[in-house]
Amino acid sequence: MPHLFCFGLGYSANQLAGRLMGEGWMVSGTCRGDDKRRILETEGIRAFLFDRGRPLDDPEKALADVTDLLISIPPDVEGDPVLDQHGELIARLMGIRWVGYLSTTGVYGDTGGAVVDESAPLNPSSERSRRRVAAERQWLELGATCGLPLHVFRLAGIYGPGRSTLDQVRNGRARRIDRPGHRFSRIHVDDIAGVVRASMARPEAGAIYNVSDDRPAEPADVVAFACRLLNVTPPPLVPFEEAAAAMSPMALSFWRDNRRVDNRRIKRDLGVRLAYPDFETGLRAVLEAERGEAGERPVATAD
Repeated sequence: MPHLFCFGLGYSANQLAGRLMGEGWMVSGTCRGDDKRRILETEGIRAFLFDRGRPLDDPEKALADVTDLLISIPPDVEGDPVLDQHGELIARLMGIRWVGYLSTTGVYGDTGGAVVDESAPLNPSSERSRRRVAAERQWLELGATCGLPLHVFRLAGIYGPGRSTLDQVRNGRARRIDRPGHRFSRIHVDDIAGVVRASMARPEAGAIYNVSDDRPAEPADVVAFACRLLNVTPPPLVPFEEAAAAMSPMALSFWRDNRRVDNRRIKRDLGVRLAYPDFETGLRAVLEAERGEAGERPVATAD
């Protein structure tokens, strides 16, 4: 039986886990607390506690029959916690067919709105993204040195049920910030699972993939569309300079970069057809899912 182990069973990894379990896979992985572990185990996922300073109790046993490995835990100020605590064991694993590392398009930094593909130079503008660059390089070096079939997925802004602009509109936190020409790339969580699944079916050691939809968009347009879906009046446009004065450093860091992400490689090399190629189709699907109105939902597929 194929067996996926996820270091970090978070939002994106859980979506992939559900898809694979529907195909008859065994899925196990890590979380940080007992409450989450109990929830995962009720879903049929064998869960282990793991965090910086808390390695797996018996890593050899946990990883003994794993065929595929996904790392979705971000690096911290000390580095990559998975590599630091279990990198030597992972390097020795036998029978691993595929290893995936979930990164971010933030590694490209600011391009002034220019398009970036996977060959673009890495020029991160935040400390968080600089850690990602370092972690990517470490994982790719481990793969090249030890023969692990390592794949890197640079994810755009993730959204989906329970985590979208619709939620921001509902709770009154949505703002229409006016900064013409400043676009963000996004990706629906279902499409992340579809892209990763396609890579598992077509492994190419050392491959790097941008994972984003087809339509980078200004945040104000996304908020306005979400308001139309919810039949509420959109908030007024606020000049960026005025809005920035009240932003947290974390929020400002997201506005520091302006780039458009080229996603042609996932289509060309993996044959992926996105289920939600733009924010409009994606947000409609999120609303239908949250209202329980969806029938047969589309999924990302590969030729």
